[in-house]
Amino acid sequence: MTIPAPAMLHIRGGRRAISREHYPDLGPFWTDVSSAYRAAIGHIAAAGCTYLQLDDVSFSYLCDARIRDGLRAGGDDPARLPRAYADAINQALATRPAGMTVTMHTCRGNFRSTWLASGGYEDTVVEAMFSTDVDAYFMEWDSERAGGFEPLRLLPKSKTVVLGVVTTKSGTLESKDAIARRIGEAAKYVPLDRLCLSPQCGFASTHHGNKLTEDEQWRKLERVVEVAREVWGA
Repeated sequence: MTIPAPAMLHIRGGRRAISREHYPDLGPFWTDVSSAYRAAIGHIAAAGCTYLQLDDVSFSYLCDARIRDGLRAGGDDPARLPRAYADAINQALATRPAGMTVTMHTCRGNFRSTWLASGGYEDTVVEAMFSTDVDAYFMEWDSERAGGFEPLRLLPKSKTVVLGVVTTKSGTLESKDAIARRIGEAAKYVPLDRLCLSPQCGFASTHHGNKLTEDEQWRKLERVVEVAREVWGA
């Protein structure tokens, strides 16, 4: 199952979107959010879910100076948000049952093949993100806007990264050599046995879809499988 991460209740509207009457300080807000998530995750686990994905654009958005400026103008301190978001996730997962795998997907926007944020993963943001109690991270590297793989040097040895180097924003099919080359670049920072491969995001964030055909989507998925078998073996 996939659910929005706790930060999604803040990142869109920031401080201005949260009642100052009920939450003059955001500490109790995050406490309540985490408590609600713990209860929801408990229900999800009880229903039989063993794989839970948190969709979270907040960490990548915080790497964009324009978005940080907007948050600052609304009364937030963007320098403190990565830790606040990470703490909320960790509290939300504090009682997850043994046997439940939890991952995080982060991207820079995907509505109808467009994007909202730009900028490589910054060390201070990634350090907070990598401190969350999840097992793997789906990270976006399908364009120059995403920067390089250097931040992967901060990945804890117990965790895995899924490299989103195959774009879902257009039907142009990446070559096997190009994808393998990108995997090799990432492997300079994280061993291959802790790397995986996937499209950079879903093929449709809403019912509108992205600017590629169903056949193009299938070809991209087939390409991911082809390259994965060649790099990691069947």
